[in-house]
Order: sequence, then structure tokens, then C-alpha cells
Amino acid sequence: MNKRAVEQTGLIPRSIIRTFERFLKQLLPGAEMLVIQEFRISRYQVIVSVRCFLTLLIVPILVNFFSKTFLITPLVEFIWNNDSHEIFLNTYQQKRALRELYSYQDKLYFELLVNIDNNKKNTASNRFLEFPHEIIQIKSAELEKNYQKKIFEIAIKFNKESIEAISNLFADFFSFFSFTLLFIFMKPQIIILKSFLAESLYSLSDTTKSFLLILGTDLLVGFHSPHGWEVFLESFLRHLGLPENSEFMSLFVATFPVFLDTVFKYWIFRSLNKISPSTVATYHNMIE
Repeated sequence: MNKRAVEQTGLIPRSIIRTFERFLKQLLPGAEMLVIQEFRISRYQVIVSVRCFLTLLIVPILVNFFSKTFLITPLVEFIWNNDSHEIFLNTYQQKRALRELYSYQDKLYFELLVNIDNNKKNTASNRFLEFPHEIIQIKSAELEKNYQKKIFEIAIKFNKESIEAISNLFADFFSFFSFTLLFIFMKPQIIILKSFLAESLYSLSDTTKSFLLILGTDLLVGFHSPHGWEVFLESFLRHLGLPENSEFMSLFVATFPVFLDTVFKYWIFRSLNKISPSTVATYHNMIE
């Protein structure tokens, strides 16, 4: 005969039975030693959890920093500057460089018109409106020098950005690899960490847990979250030197938060409703 999935409730609530059992344990002769042992176990759990968490956090960061600074970046910079004649990794970098150059060019033209003598200002303005190519011929040598200097600065800037993006890709791979190794070799400590985090989370009040749920959902899938996802995705793509495709970003922002919202609601319905029904009830009361 199959076991019942849900245990039947007796005449006496189980919470009262557990409280009575704890009270009986305190009356036993070895109750003090039992309390001391529980305290030692709790202290050991906290120490191991904190140490494991710091290790999982700090080691990948250190691996990323040292591998990128002393190994990857010098190697990529040497290969990129000697074996490659490219400056940009993709066309989106080139478009950003052109926008920056055009903006500086407009600034130079504006400064030129402002600095012209009062007697020549109206004439220069009319010539600029009628013959745009003639305004280039009257540029001073200093402005021309600044323009060439700006082109050189933009080339250096985006060349470094390309090297940085390639270095980030390999450094992130090393960090992920080290993080995976830590998960494999620190499996017992991670189990203790998960137990400690679950115990700490469930020990919170229902109101606090509901507040954290609302805060997390509003940050990730709230009505104001699309702009945050766009900034995050743009920074992530630029970090790895990937093309910043606006169509892909719009599609991602339109679908991924919806997927997260669906998964979150399913988790509340499937798991949290069984673990802590009072938290779910408080959560629904707070959002209504």
C-alpha cells in the first residue's frame, strides 16, 4: 500500500508535542551537556558557513584579478598590437567611436564660430550656412592639431577597450573554472552553508520574509525593472566585447523578466506554500 503524501493531523497539534518533548529533554540529567553540545555544533556551523561563503566569494575574484593583471592582459596586448591591425572588435564599437568623433568635430566648429571676431562672425555664419565646405578651409592650425589629437585619443581608447574585453572574457573563464573547482572540493562545507542559510531564512518573521519577497520581485520583474535590465545587459555585453544589438536587448528585456516572474510564482505555489503557508498568506496580503 502506498504511503500517504500528507501526514494526518492528530487530536493534539504537533507543535505542542514538540514543545513538550523539548521540555522533557531539559529535565533529563544530561540536559546541560546537551545544550553545550548544541551550542558547539551551532558555532561550528556558523564558522564553517562564513568561511565557505568568503572562500566562494574571494577566491574567484582574486583569480580573476591576478590572472588578468599578470597573465592575460599582457599576452592579449602583445598579440593584439603586433599580430592584428584592427582597433574595433565589432561594428558597434566603431559606431560609438564615430559618434564621439562627430561630437568633438561639432564642438570644434562651434568654438571656431564663437572665437571669430565680431566683424567676421556674421560673415562666417552665413558662409557656414551656404557653403559648409568653406568653414573647413578657415580652420586654424591649432584646431586642426586638436582634431588630429582627438582621433589619436579615440583610437587608443577603443584599442584598449578591445584588449580589455578580450582579457575579461578569458579572466571570467578562469574565475568560473575556479568557482566550479571550489564547488567540487568544498561540497561538505557547501552543504553546511546551505543548511545555515535555510535555517537563517526560515527563522525570520513572516513579515520580513514577505518584505524580502516583494523587494526581490520588484527589483527583478517590477514595472520599473526594464531600464535596469537594459543597463545591466549593455554593461555585460560591453564587458565581454560583444555587439550591443538593440533588437536583442529589447527582446531580452521583453521576455526574460516574464520568465523570471513565472518561475517565481511557480516556486511560491509549489514549494513555499508547503514550507511556510503563513509567509505566502502575509505576502498576498501585503501586495493587495
